[in-house]
Amino acid sequence: MAETNTPDLPQNSPAGRLLGPVVSPPGPHVPYAARPQTSRGRFYPENESATRSCYSRDRDRIIHSSAFRRLKHKTQVFVQHEGDYYRTRLTHSLEVAQLARSLARTLSADEDLAETVALAHDLGHTPFGHAGEEALDAVTKDIGGFDHNAHALRLVTKLEHRYADFDGLNLTWETLEGLVKHNGPLQEPLPGPIAGFDKRWPLELSSWPGLEAQLAALADDIAYVSHDIDDGLRAGIFTIHDLLSAPLVGDHVRGVLERHGELELSRFIGELIRTLMSELMEDVLVQTRANLSQANFADAADLRAAGRAAANFSAPLLARLKALKAFQMQNMYRHPRVTQPMTRAKAVVADLYEGFVADPALLPPDWAQAARGAVPGTVARDYIAGMTDRFALAEYARVFRTDIVL
Repeated sequence: MAETNTPDLPQNSPAGRLLGPVVSPPGPHVPYAARPQTSRGRFYPENESATRSCYSRDRDRIIHSSAFRRLKHKTQVFVQHEGDYYRTRLTHSLEVAQLARSLARTLSADEDLAETVALAHDLGHTPFGHAGEEALDAVTKDIGGFDHNAHALRLVTKLEHRYADFDGLNLTWETLEGLVKHNGPLQEPLPGPIAGFDKRWPLELSSWPGLEAQLAALADDIAYVSHDIDDGLRAGIFTIHDLLSAPLVGDHVRGVLERHGELELSRFIGELIRTLMSELMEDVLVQTRANLSQANFADAADLRAAGRAAANFSAPLLARLKALKAFQMQNMYRHPRVTQPMTRAKAVVADLYEGFVADPALLPPDWAQAARGAVPGTVARDYIAGMTDRFALAEYARVFRTDIVL
């Protein structure tokens, strides 16, 4: 749906007020964890559930959103139609959520909030992965460009239309903060959607987010470096022998070979990814426990104000992880199997944007109506950003009356 205007916060309805019962999470309370009882609430006050915490409701709202469903057909590394076994943005997000929840449970942080941020972290991605984002950013520079984190915030505060009383999903402050800042504090210049929302409801952009969002960001790293190895092996981009010399993962390849010898590929991948993920997860837990013990945070606000991350990898493992990412960049993300379709995908995104700006009547009726009263290009940008891979190709065929094969 096209966006509608979101009214300013009513003066008699203070943001952050929580009404009704609040469910306490199970497990021991630690001072540095987020607590539903002390949440800063929602932009539009609502009565909370008697059976779910406010963060659990946020998670459920994200899962039921149209933006989340569309992740099923959005590229992770391989264009979605290349095969059923490769990750999409949806399967990636589910894996990140599982890892984030496990980290949060072990550290007695709020599992629901960690899972929620993880599920939402890729909502703003365009079709065709980072290639689509780069293309959309390039053609919209004159109207502020495009940033997937900023667009995710725009989706959950403006573009999702599920409720009669407000635009967006009306998520809690902590979820919005984690969505925007899960990779760390933001610096000027800020993307327009983030700067605009921050003026209405400050998200403390210069500080670190809560522990749960930090854990979601680390889970993202663990998930994608691991499952990209899985997908790369299945795609034949590199072989088990190639991985023997790769940083970090090479040790695990040798370990699997020593324990099991030759295995069918699926079993080998299962053993390899299991042990690699275990090392990464354990390192985060050990290092983060040490950080928390040393800092002795009084509460979650104290953790945010510390001026440094509370959750991270140890320095030795982080160096090995960066080396592995460099290996993946050189041997996978820059492989012709990946780059050639992405070059054509960029052209699809750029051509669609230019076509819609030149003739807004090509947009669906509700979007075309919204475009008439908006800054030229902004509605087309939102429309394209929400597309799945296959819908972008279908729209290209409709607009230009020709098919394009990636």
